[in-house]
Amino acid sequence: MASAEAEESTSFVASIGAGFLGAAATAGGMTILLVRILSRLFPPRIDIQETWKNLYKMAVKSLPIVVVTALFTGAIMVIQAATIVKRYGAEALLGWGAGFGTLREIAPLLTALMLSGRIGANNTAELGTMVVTEQLDAMRVLAIDPIGFLIAPRFFSIVITLFLLTLFADGLALFGAAYTGQGLLGVDPQTFYNGLTAGLLHFGDVANGLIKSVVFGIVIALSSCYFGLSTTGGAPGVGRSVNATVVASAAGVFVLDYLTSFVLG
Repeated sequence: MASAEAEESTSFVASIGAGFLGAAATAGGMTILLVRILSRLFPPRIDIQETWKNLYKMAVKSLPIVVVTALFTGAIMVIQAATIVKRYGAEALLGWGAGFGTLREIAPLLTALMLSGRIGANNTAELGTMVVTEQLDAMRVLAIDPIGFLIAPRFFSIVITLFLLTLFADGLALFGAAYTGQGLLGVDPQTFYNGLTAGLLHFGDVANGLIKSVVFGIVIALSSCYFGLSTTGGAPGVGRSVNATVVASAAGVFVLDYLTSFVLG
């Protein structure tokens, strides 16, 4: 009996240790990949045509889902504030209340989560398929650098896309909030925007959300590229890599959201 309990305890400790080692290996692999990507900047060895192609595929084709997400994000913020606004007659503060949470937190966070599912998962699937079909090995045989030709353009495209679409989502969310406030609470959009710009909301609040978008873009880009490149096991392995990317990206976004919020204040 005692031997069985000791064996079970040892197995539990071993599983915890294996989990920590796996997390450390993943973090180390992502760091090495980031260094390899950044090294292609000095001197520039990034395929520009592939970068433009990925920007179109990632940014332009993501606009519809970002439009829908941003408009309803602004509307939800107003709905949540409606009870307090009605109770205290604080219509003049509706713009600040909706804008503060949207610009600093909600817009960059929801945009990152939407794009991690659409862009990150797709990027991992593409890279993983190339790995298991030995296309990357063929590129190396032809003296083509996979990092400069495939990985770096995708990495920078994801970061740029998330930054630009967060900026776009900020404006759309405020638009949706302003007209939801008019429909639900009778607050004129002009009053909403006056409350937004009356001095309570500063440029630092906007910059806070944009800095977060860059940080989120980096973690999504690194996760999708790393798990795509580390794919093994054929088609089932591609599925596992996509699943790992989605989980790692979402967890990384929330962890880094906390850390950046703590640092930026």
